[in-house]
Amino acid sequence: MSSFDGVSVTREANVYFDGKVTSRTVTLANGEKKTLGVMLPGEYEFGTADSEIMDILSGELEVQLPGDDVWTAVSGGGQFEVAANVTFSVKVTVLVDYCCSYG
Repeated sequence: MSSFDGVSVTREANVYFDGKVTSRTVTLANGEKKTLGVMLPGEYEFGTADSEIMDILSGELEVQLPGDDVWTAVSGGGQFEVAANVTFSVKVTVLVDYCCSYG
């Protein structure tokens, strides 16, 4: 899906890591929330409250999911899933445009 119809967008940005990661919250007509954002190159650790599906629209990163010793490469068109109430790490190598869906 390349666009969302009938949504509301929270005006204030979510800004993390001194502005190197930013997103906007989008609420669909059915109440489902997503974030649309950008991550600049760097290494980041995130915590989850809900399960997440991270769709990488463009760019390149490596992700280390909880319990994994390896880093997995994900690029534009790819995705990964993260469970609720965990932390995970990413290494962004090329600016990433992403869409995150919450479970």
